[in-house]
Amino acid sequence: MTTSSFVRLFTASLVMLLICFANCAEAWASNPLGKGSENITPGAAIFVSKQAPAMVSILDAERLNLLQNKDEYSFLRTDFLRNLGIDYRKDLQAWLGNELTLAVTNLDFDHDPDNGKLPGYLLAISTKSPEKSREFVQLFFSKRVLAGADLNVEEYAGIKIISETPRDKGTLAGAVVGDKYVLFANDPKVLREAINNVQAPDLNLYSVSQYQNLNQDVKQTSKNSLAVVFLNLPIVAEWLQLKLPIQTFTTQLITLAPVSKGLLAEIVALSTEETKAPLESLSKPVSALRYLPANAGIVVGSKNLSNLENTNLSMYWQQLKSVLSTQGGINITDFVQKDAEPQKHWDVNLSKDIFDWVEGEYAIGLISNPQKLNPDWIFVTETAPQTQEDIAKLDAIVAKNGLNVTSFTLESHPITAWTQLKAAEYKSSGKDKPSFNIEAKAYGLHTTLDNYEIFTSSLEIMHEILTTKGNTLLENPNFQKIAVLPQPNSGYLYINWAASQKILERQLPILKLLKVVAKSFFSNLRSLTITNYGSESNLLKGDVFFQLEE
Repeated sequence: MTTSSFVRLFTASLVMLLICFANCAEAWASNPLGKGSENITPGAAIFVSKQAPAMVSILDAERLNLLQNKDEYSFLRTDFLRNLGIDYRKDLQAWLGNELTLAVTNLDFDHDPDNGKLPGYLLAISTKSPEKSREFVQLFFSKRVLAGADLNVEEYAGIKIISETPRDKGTLAGAVVGDKYVLFANDPKVLREAINNVQAPDLNLYSVSQYQNLNQDVKQTSKNSLAVVFLNLPIVAEWLQLKLPIQTFTTQLITLAPVSKGLLAEIVALSTEETKAPLESLSKPVSALRYLPANAGIVVGSKNLSNLENTNLSMYWQQLKSVLSTQGGINITDFVQKDAEPQKHWDVNLSKDIFDWVEGEYAIGLISNPQKLNPDWIFVTETAPQTQEDIAKLDAIVAKNGLNVTSFTLESHPITAWTQLKAAEYKSSGKDKPSFNIEAKAYGLHTTLDNYEIFTSSLEIMHEILTTKGNTLLENPNFQKIAVLPQPNSGYLYINWAASQKILERQLPILKLLKVVAKSFFSNLRSLTITNYGSESNLLKGDVFFQLEE
């Protein structure tokens, strides 16, 4: 196992954790033996430096035998294990314990400027049979000798470390520590550091107060977790050679657990400084969602849009976006603004001219339209005493920038439309001179329904909203599956995967690559729902629910 093998394993782990748990979630959820422990603190954290960028832990590694007959997990049998001369059933299954942890321990394990930065990689495997695991390590390195490797054996702090003589492609070191863990690393220096971290507790990740706080916050809501991911965000950015201009949140913990019909990821991000207040909590999905069609592809539903930028969720979003873009002024509503024609053509600033006065419930929806490049959009907001005045100002802005503001009736409802008029020429039969019609194209419409104002880009969508009964988003059985998410919460970002792929691929080109890498997962994905909750100002909590095909 060379350094490049560790790099490949670590990156593959992040992707494959999601895929393998998603595909086995149903079996695990219905099988008590497959459920993880409520203790989501990996014991191997005592080996990992408190300066480590990242750590991924599988907390129910014995469940890996569920994957052995699945073709999509051949990397476990061939690309990784078999290429190392390891047979899972023969060599690992007899002693493999519940925990398997892979960590990037530091960014440069030898601190030698002449060879550049060499990250340290540590693989810790818990054992339920120390004798058999020692036999495995001896046999494993014996096979490496037969393959031409030269070995070094040293004793460090009472622990025998076996390592290969360094070669151009890197090296490999292994050790059995006590009766609990088998360690592998990409250099014996990494193993020596891991042993030091155990003997000097103030050096290891387990002793860090931020890490303990994250674990404590997750424990309050996380049950039966099968895996946990720890990220030291500034150091991760440095490791991946990414700029992190904004560093509000410094550490993050993600747990994965199977739930009915899907997979639940809980995310906790911690800031070392006081952040803005969290979003307002809601005890149930906002009623504004009942005006969105069931086939909406991307949906946001919450309350008090005017205050969104003054919340810790917005601060987290700004930090995330700062990694991907060096441009300032990024707004959490970018994905709406990018596709909204008022923003593009009519000098309407969505945040300033609309969102700033929305203090009640709201819902935003994007719907793919095969006849248009951009999706149709819907915006629903709860009315307030000043709402009509704000809408009148919006109509005035639209009229000032070249559109006609007209009124008509649709299904007995008064509709205000933003239209553009043009002359359409045609020749009538039997006449030499052309005739003309005036055509009106509607770019936006709005109306008041109950105590909500509804905006949409499409006359067809408006007609559907006014006439369709029993086929709204709130009545969609798939949307109702989000009941697994905790309540109260601050609302939802709901993504209907089948109905939103084209929209998302335009916004996130990397998604096309992920669909290839994680084909099995995306082929089973039905929807994705994100929510935010909690009341702590320096802590951001959220859940992601992946609904899978039944």
